[in-house]
Amino acid sequence: MGRAGLNRKTALATATLTLAAEAPDLDVFSRFGGSAFALNHHRGFTHSFLGVPLVAAFVVAFMYGIWRLRGRRTHSNLPPRWGLLFFYACLAGLSHILLDYTTAYGVRPFWPFSERWISGDFVYIVEPILLVVLILGLTVPALFSLINQEIRSGRKEKGPPSPAAAIAALIAVFAFWGLCDFEHRRALAALEARTYNGADALRVSAYPYVSNPFRWYAVAETPAFFAMMNVDSLAPDVDPEGKMQIRYKPEETPITLAAKKSYLGRVYLSWAVYPFTETEELPSDPSQPNRPAYVVRLRDLRYAYPGVTSRAPLGARVLLTRDLRVVDQQMGRRGGRDGPDEGSQR
Repeated sequence: MGRAGLNRKTALATATLTLAAEAPDLDVFSRFGGSAFALNHHRGFTHSFLGVPLVAAFVVAFMYGIWRLRGRRTHSNLPPRWGLLFFYACLAGLSHILLDYTTAYGVRPFWPFSERWISGDFVYIVEPILLVVLILGLTVPALFSLINQEIRSGRKEKGPPSPAAAIAALIAVFAFWGLCDFEHRRALAALEARTYNGADALRVSAYPYVSNPFRWYAVAETPAFFAMMNVDSLAPDVDPEGKMQIRYKPEETPITLAAKKSYLGRVYLSWAVYPFTETEELPSDPSQPNRPAYVVRLRDLRYAYPGVTSRAPLGARVLLTRDLRVVDQQMGRRGGRDGPDEGSQR
């Protein structure tokens, strides 16, 4: 965005845009409060419309401090325009929310007025195609600048590089988004047009694969079970490999209810789209009443891509005693492991 022309209006534009675009992820420090606390506060205030101007003000204040420490000097002949830089910082913050929205993880832009997660579900969380396009948009002008310097006997040109490559990269990003969104809608339409083992779907979702806007992992919820399969949106064809998986909804028990009422359980269920629980009874010792007797694993089936095992990175687990007291709760890779480890026996 800076190289696309915004850096021609004020000094410190590119640095301010870059910092403001990354600043919302300062919520990563919530991990120090534990995995459940981190999930509860991830993509909350700093990723909301209310938080954008406050984060932007913090970034501009930081840039002002750097500018003063440098003796009010910049690398540009332009003076810094602080009001315009604040607007740029807000624009960068909104771009961060937009980028997060396009993925399946989701974002909560209306926090604190609404805790509802929303997601576009049409771009993979790390999309190499977009990374290549953006990297080219930054490096191509520098490459041509070096070539021109060689042709002109090393004479360096003044001023910022041409914005053409950066503008082209941004256009390519939106074009790719448009293609993915169109194919995503085709996949959803194909899913809604059929039944699953004779049952109508209550809702359907399609989630992207990396670098392939025509192949989608789909989840269809019926009253009794979840159906998981792939979709070819180019055809369009549901379950082209004939490998649909059925997972029947587990029975609700006092054990699963206790796990869902835990802090992690409440946070996880507020974020998960297709929550699924698995309960395992552990060896217990009556002489050790605080020893875990049950482990309840929580998974979100939107991440149960074919080939993904129970070690899903976004799984969670809650350990309970025989009298259903929570003794441990973990989110992340530890939450998806096959059994309790020594770190959870507390």
